[in-house]
Amino acid sequence: MTRVCVICEGQTEETFVNDVLVRPFAHQGVYLSAALIGKPGHKGGRVNLQRLTRDLRAILSDPAIYCTTFFDFYGLPADFPGKQDASALPTPAARAAHLLDALTQALSTHLDAQALRRFIPYVQMHEFEGLLFSAPDALARGIDQPQLAGAFHAIRDAFATPEDINDSPQTAPSKRLAALYPPYDKVFHGSIAALDIGLATIRAECPLFDGWLSTLEALGPSEA
Repeated sequence: MTRVCVICEGQTEETFVNDVLVRPFAHQGVYLSAALIGKPGHKGGRVNLQRLTRDLRAILSDPAIYCTTFFDFYGLPADFPGKQDASALPTPAARAAHLLDALTQALSTHLDAQALRRFIPYVQMHEFEGLLFSAPDALARGIDQPQLAGAFHAIRDAFATPEDINDSPQTAPSKRLAALYPPYDKVFHGSIAALDIGLATIRAECPLFDGWLSTLEALGPSEA
């Protein structure tokens, strides 16, 4: 089997990995395990290069393990490698590529080549909740608010893909959800809605997310 540790920004991403991704990947011989960034007992958040480097050194010290990240671009601090320059680029794809290149370069001074080869960086554009706009009707059903389907469609239809739904304190995907449904709970509702939407639909609507999962799938089952 191939083991992949997914370092998650917070409990929302951790729950999504456990509830939505683990089983289908296990069927392909790729065993995902989610871990929050930071020390044990930490609730996630406050992503920074120092904390990520420390986690990667510990995880990748086992030569049989791969490691990836599941962070929100929106929540990264301004001094995260590549964040400021990436924010000025015109498309989510360009922003993601620039930031992940900058992160890999920054880590190359902290990790040896053997460890860096087993690191697959990923940042969700712009937030995890963007994925939920892949199917507005299912999102509305998933949070038990079917009357909001029309409002969710209006948000989704204003952008080329759910990953284009923009990042700002007012317009980030989670802010839009909370504005329409104030009781929205990221951890609880996020995973339930994702299960209602279905992984295949999310992958079909979100090309960057799909590319990340395709890279993990390509690792395939280990012969060990």
